[in-house]
Amino acid sequence: MAKKALKWAGIVLAAIVLAAAGLVAWLTLTEYKPDAVEELEVGTGLSPAHMYTWKTLTVGDSLTLVSQNTGYAGLGKEADFFMDGGKDVAPTREQVVTYENGIVQQLQAQDADVYFLQEVDTDSSRTGGSDQAVWYHGILNDGELGPYCWMYALNYSCDFVPYPLPPIGKVHSGLQTLSRFNVDSAQRVALPCPFSWPVSTANLKRCLLVSRAPLEGSDKELVLVNLHLEAYDDGEGKAAQTQMLMDLLTREYEKGNYVIAGGDFNQTFPGALDAFPIRDPSLWTPGVLEEDILPDGWRFACDLSVPSCRLLDRPYDPANSQFYVIDGFILSPNVGLDSVETLDEQFQYTDHNPVRIQVTLEP
Repeated sequence: MAKKALKWAGIVLAAIVLAAAGLVAWLTLTEYKPDAVEELEVGTGLSPAHMYTWKTLTVGDSLTLVSQNTGYAGLGKEADFFMDGGKDVAPTREQVVTYENGIVQQLQAQDADVYFLQEVDTDSSRTGGSDQAVWYHGILNDGELGPYCWMYALNYSCDFVPYPLPPIGKVHSGLQTLSRFNVDSAQRVALPCPFSWPVSTANLKRCLLVSRAPLEGSDKELVLVNLHLEAYDDGEGKAAQTQMLMDLLTREYEKGNYVIAGGDFNQTFPGALDAFPIRDPSLWTPGVLEEDILPDGWRFACDLSVPSCRLLDRPYDPANSQFYVIDGFILSPNVGLDSVETLDEQFQYTDHNPVRIQVTLEP
């Protein structure tokens, strides 16, 4: 009897090993492997008759930008998340619909010229297959706010993420930029990936979404860089990605262009740890952006008076949640900062508060 039980145990173990090997082989064959630089479509959702309604942009103009990590409309005030020390893997469909509608209302209220959005799902199991990029653009483009052109870059594409239990499943998610100004071209620029095989097969492939808006009466451009840097690495990935970001930004400025980069850095801005200290180092902690990464004349644009992100080890708890300032902007020396504000939305619909800046393109 014991021999028979051992035999069956061996068969079951062998089947599990073969299934796991088969899954790894399939993930390897289907792994998302984008090129270093890819040209992106500039979407409008408008007929050609409306193509002349874009706002013009010239040197001396002021504009508003909002950065918002939407948390794929799955990380609102009720949410925790297993990677941050919580337990949840995916939201309910009802939560996704509530959060999507709430995020749109928050974005509409800002009436911004440019939006940098991160963690925007287009076809994921966790959000019921919702195409949030089309949804956000469609709502913002309606009524008095539009028209906006929009660009989208995948940074997570996997037909089956096998962890945890129950597994995450299919994920297609990325960065979205919306602009009232005409954008001539856009690119997906791949960032270094700190993960090796087999972890890389079902992990994010981080990138920069670089959009170029011409400046009327000039051969210069406004270069808009939407970003979401590494989160769950040992720190080397964040450092390498930040260095590549700064190399790109400085090259563009040296051409005479105006440069604005913004998004979720997954690193605290200078002075942020004094405002919002780390309570429990055993849980997720961000990297740290140092002042010396910026060349002379460049500046960070962030608001240290209001947290831009909360830890997802528990549902939102204003008295006990861990807070961070990891969302903001980097501005080239020819972009003047008029104001910056993190909007205290109490993390109702996502684990990040929106950050709004007003800037001027200085002569």
